[in-house]
Amino acid sequence: MSKLVEIINVSKIYNPGENEVRALDGVSLSIDKGEFVAIIGQSGSGKSTLMNILGCLDTPTAGIYRLHGMDVSHMSDNEQSDVRNMEIGFIFQGFNLIQSLTALENVELPLTYRGVAKKERLKLSKNALSRVGLANRMDHKPQEMSGGQQQRVAIARAIAQAPPILLADEPTGNLDSGSSREIIEIIKRLHSEGRTVILITHDPGIAAQAKRIITISDGKIKSDVINTAQEG
Repeated sequence: MSKLVEIINVSKIYNPGENEVRALDGVSLSIDKGEFVAIIGQSGSGKSTLMNILGCLDTPTAGIYRLHGMDVSHMSDNEQSDVRNMEIGFIFQGFNLIQSLTALENVELPLTYRGVAKKERLKLSKNALSRVGLANRMDHKPQEMSGGQQQRVAIARAIAQAPPILLADEPTGNLDSGSSREIIEIIKRLHSEGRTVILITHDPGIAAQAKRIITISDGKIKSDVINTAQEG
């Protein structure tokens, strides 16, 4: 396997000086192409800061972050935006759907920003919605859907252009237990098809679905273990 993500001695410091907060403190890790990794930690552990850096939503104060061999540590906002568009599909706890748009239009929107031609955009969006079981809900708006269905729209949006990385931030945080199981099964299926999945969670039960579990606390990695229950 080849290294897709490589973080070397990364720190993120807020309020440098006397009252500084080290949200991340010398974190190093690598993730190979095709892995399914859960990063688990409680509120304030640094997991959200680590997610923001992994997702090119923020830059480290110190250290190096390489993604697909590119040093993205200190890219400009525009450069990071380009990397995000090409490399990462995001799934957020809050779905982040536009209420006035249909499911199909929500999935299409990021493709429009990427300059994908209309015919191809429609094909990719319909295919993505079909893959998450929403072929018959494409014309429905978010308020006409359950929370689980809305999160499936969000997953379709994330996978429409087949980015190499899926970054899921508490993807079941707003869902009931039945919908949570459905979403995790979809994510596991996408991983089995070859995608690299990075799952951010505070829930040990959700983390246990991954093949590798990284525990973060006080801005440091406390453990990094292979989950033998999910091997094979």
